[in-house]
Amino acid sequence: MIDIKLLEYLETYLTENRQARFDAVLSQRTKYYTVATEDVYQLHNTSAVIRSCDVFGIQEVNIVEERNSKRIDREIAMGAQKWVDLNRYHTVKDCITGLKQKGYQIVATTPHVDDCELHDFDITKKSCFFFGRETEGLSQEVLDAADCYLKIPMVGFTESLNISVSAAIILQHVTTKLRQTNIDWKLTENEMLEKRLDWVKKTIKSYDEIVERFYSKK
Repeated sequence: MIDIKLLEYLETYLTENRQARFDAVLSQRTKYYTVATEDVYQLHNTSAVIRSCDVFGIQEVNIVEERNSKRIDREIAMGAQKWVDLNRYHTVKDCITGLKQKGYQIVATTPHVDDCELHDFDITKKSCFFFGRETEGLSQEVLDAADCYLKIPMVGFTESLNISVSAAIILQHVTTKLRQTNIDWKLTENEMLEKRLDWVKKTIKSYDEIVERFYSKK
């Protein structure tokens, strides 16, 4: 449970512009869609995907590190890792199980015999978009567990895009369409409060000392 009084006190340490920025960004955040990356080898690709998630309002990113486990590239993520929640998994199975328990359909972003082109994608379904390794693509385990297969239509000689570019194209499309619907896609009031407190904590210097001082005065 969020201590509202504490949150209000902490926000007095923020500028009005910073508070307004938090409110504006939170109003556009969603967990209706999420993203998962599977053992992406190049660190800058995962970091760039996280950055795209922040840009398009995706609050959670799921990172499967069954083979490759690396820190997020701060420079390429441009601070996005502060504002987006990262869920890490050691196995694809655990990731998929957790996502399905939360009500997400698994969307494999890969050309497939039964694939769906981006402009035909059903945006009304709560979805997690899976992106695979740079050279190998998604594992058979993800493909077998997928509820649908999604591809970006291409008309050139090149048959594939960098995963961070693919993620940006897909997320821009689906989030724009989603916001044009009557679907309840926004964070809940409690989720917004939790994020406000989390972001304040990541913004204020000497956070622990300020909190201690607040409770000592009560």
